[in-house]
Amino acid sequence: MGPQLKFNTDGLLPVVAQDASTGEVLMLAWMDTEALRRTLATGRATYWSRSRSEYWVKGETSGNTQSVQSVHLDCDGDSILLRVDQSGAACHTGSRSCFYTELRDGDTA
Repeated sequence: MGPQLKFNTDGLLPVVAQDASTGEVLMLAWMDTEALRRTLATGRATYWSRSRSEYWVKGETSGNTQSVQSVHLDCDGDSILLRVDQSGAACHTGSRSCFYTELRDGDTA
């Protein structure tokens, strides 16, 4: 029997995409059961867009693809780590990673 997945109340799991060769954290996105199934079946990162309420394959329109090397479930079963070969920028802003803004003491939302 496989691991128990623990989806949130919207039926989603957070997914962290990490560069398989450098370890750099690239982005955070969301998957439901179908997005995970598609990712595992195709080897192409497929996510659920909460804003558009539709599936999207990373790079389908931008050309900045993610070829999935491995998929890991965390110890609690409530988040996923994708180790990917990233082609081009991972962030929709054109940056390599979405995590380029450093917060410091005194910064607030």
